[in-house]
Amino acid sequence: MWMGIYEPINLLGLFIQAIFIENFLLANFLGMCTYLACSTKLKVANGLGIAVVFVLTISGILNWCVHKFVTGPGALQWLSVIGLDAANINLNFLEFLLFISVIAGFVQILEIVIERFSPALYQSLGLYLPLIAVNCAILGACLFAVTRDYPFFPNLIYVLGSGMGWWLAIALIAAIREKLAVSNVVPSLRGMGITFIMSGLMALCFQGFTGIKLAVPSGDSDGKPEVVITDSPNK
Repeated sequence: MWMGIYEPINLLGLFIQAIFIENFLLANFLGMCTYLACSTKLKVANGLGIAVVFVLTISGILNWCVHKFVTGPGALQWLSVIGLDAANINLNFLEFLLFISVIAGFVQILEIVIERFSPALYQSLGLYLPLIAVNCAILGACLFAVTRDYPFFPNLIYVLGSGMGWWLAIALIAAIREKLAVSNVVPSLRGMGITFIMSGLMALCFQGFTGIKLAVPSGDSDGKPEVVITDSPNK
């Protein structure tokens, strides 16, 4: 439940995998709307990145608990302690609804905190702060984690790494776009054109980490897709 067959070295590998190899922006292209809209200034990108890391980490933990004790197969068997036989009740059809509700609740809390302590950042983020609630990267990371059946601590490392990977990607493109704003770019490529090109080049750079297998538990022999990272065909 807590670590399963994972060792500390596997958690390090899973962390690296979530940030670089399976980066939600550069490998899965999830969360692109806020990535493109809020990456013109590095300060705004950093603020949004920190918010996403916070929301994704806490939501990932809570959604793991929801899956483990409410919506997963046989999740309600713990009700037997109060005399209820609910082991055969399947609430999996409520999983999306509950996951989104948890994410939306934390986004509302985060919005209140940012407005209270950093009004300038709140004004800079504008409409895109509430849109974190429907950021597909956050929901995607939570769903990936429960689909891959990670134990608690690997799940925590995975959602934390996914959030930091999203933050890294938006911070990098924001720094590049600030430089491009004062650079001599071909007129037809200015704006979104050069941004997509730079995003593609960043994605290619991150592919250089492919081949790291530290996330594979030594006792895992069932070939789960989330921990299978093949070597380069040139090796």
